[in-house]
Amino acid sequence: MPLDNLKPPLTAVRLIHIVTGVVVWTALVGLLIFINLLQLLSLAFFPLSRRTFRRANRFLANLWWGLCVLVARFLNGTSIQVTGDDVPPRENAVVIVNHQQMPDITVIMDFALRKHRLGDLKFFVKDILKWLPGVGWGMLFLGCPYLKREWTRDRASIERTFHTLVSERIPTWMIIFAEGTRITPAKVARSREYAVSRNLPPSRHVLLPRPKGFVAAVEGLRDHVDAVYDLTIGYVEGVPSLGQYITGAVKQVHLHVRRFAVETLPDSEEGLADWLRQRFQEKDERLDLFYRTGRFHDTGI
Repeated sequence: MPLDNLKPPLTAVRLIHIVTGVVVWTALVGLLIFINLLQLLSLAFFPLSRRTFRRANRFLANLWWGLCVLVARFLNGTSIQVTGDDVPPRENAVVIVNHQQMPDITVIMDFALRKHRLGDLKFFVKDILKWLPGVGWGMLFLGCPYLKREWTRDRASIERTFHTLVSERIPTWMIIFAEGTRITPAKVARSREYAVSRNLPPSRHVLLPRPKGFVAAVEGLRDHVDAVYDLTIGYVEGVPSLGQYITGAVKQVHLHVRRFAVETLPDSEEGLADWLRQRFQEKDERLDLFYRTGRFHDTGI
């Protein structure tokens, strides 16, 4: 079953971290609103040079996300231990990740910073968030695909986004939380029932992945990306909330990486869906070992 929620003890040191975290992250949110204003000004470049427009927004994303990563590393003392395949820097990729809580995104950002792809992250985002100042507006300027969660309505929009990424050769890490939602024990139980009804192996620590977004990403970006990265995130003492993460309650996170060259993936939709399910079966076994031993199966990087 999924790891329990993190429950750090309330000590004097913890209180200091909370106060410090609130002050620093409030300042970062204020900076993000200012960055939104700079992004609005960057629209002046769009009709003259789309490349300049995108470079400006990539720089701003690198700036703000980079500050978030550095605060977590050095102020909060959060260490990300990476094992598995050592992927090359500045490579275009589709990235599949297990999803437990919002801090998963900060772990991905830390890894992306190491590989010089932080400003190139693209997430599937709920459509309503594009009206939200801060992160919502920021991701709109980065060209992230926005979804209404109805495939018949979303498909054309997704395909247009992918066409733009390919035709304009935009550096990309396309992040996909293929489970479609954050994991809970109740969702695991429903996922297991559904898997059994479809004669699929039931999982214990992940949900059965939803293949449509992944299949669309691989088909739409196959000529643009070099690989698919399979990331597995493991927390040590419990799954933290975003508030706990940004106030220093998490000291160590484990991240396991596997790289699959895109030319080795199946060509058909059904083949890609089966391939994704196999990766999540392996991910489930990997997490089971992690929860029993405190580490993934190899030291790797």
